[in-house]
Amino acid sequence: MLSNDKPKIPRDACYVLTLNTVDKIDVFVRPAYKQVIADALNYFVDSQGLTIYSWCLMSSHLHLIIRPKDGSAPSYFERDFKKFTTPAILKTIDLEMDFRRDWMLRHFEEYPKSLRRLEKFHLWQNCSSPLRVEGDCQTLLSRIIHIHENPVRERIVELPEAYIFSSARDYAGVRGLVRVKVIQQQGFFGTKMLSQN
Repeated sequence: MLSNDKPKIPRDACYVLTLNTVDKIDVFVRPAYKQVIADALNYFVDSQGLTIYSWCLMSSHLHLIIRPKDGSAPSYFERDFKKFTTPAILKTIDLEMDFRRDWMLRHFEEYPKSLRRLEKFHLWQNCSSPLRVEGDCQTLLSRIIHIHENPVRERIVELPEAYIFSSARDYAGVRGLVRVKVIQQQGFFGTKMLSQN
């Protein structure tokens, strides 16, 4: 990168979140389950003004770098997202006739009992411990790269942009499944990143 090429970074703080499934169950192994999450992320972009800089859905967890609208706490997004996606995933599990359905549902039903909660089913663990990232573009970009390399480390794909349930495609200049805001910098993934809203 040339010294006069300044990357564009978000003005407000953004947050790195990892949302884990209960007992880290490999829920997201079927395309239909993964699509529920991609659709839900787009819903929150549209309905709550959520800005997503990076995302990657793995079999038992979802990595995100987000900026909630108007500087609200990421815990509100996390609460609403879990509440929104849990019934949608449960319905999709039922429609897919997954052979693991009864086993998964039993885990999702027992988890709130161990926490003495009233909800009938819990798909997600309670806390994600969001990490605030602000002002340092290199730190933010290194976190984005780290998130995009998850499927490569797991040997699912050879290149980050080959994994469709991630924003790596957007950073490689190919429109992905979720409307992300790409941070522009020359040389990232070997191409100039295009801003997409």
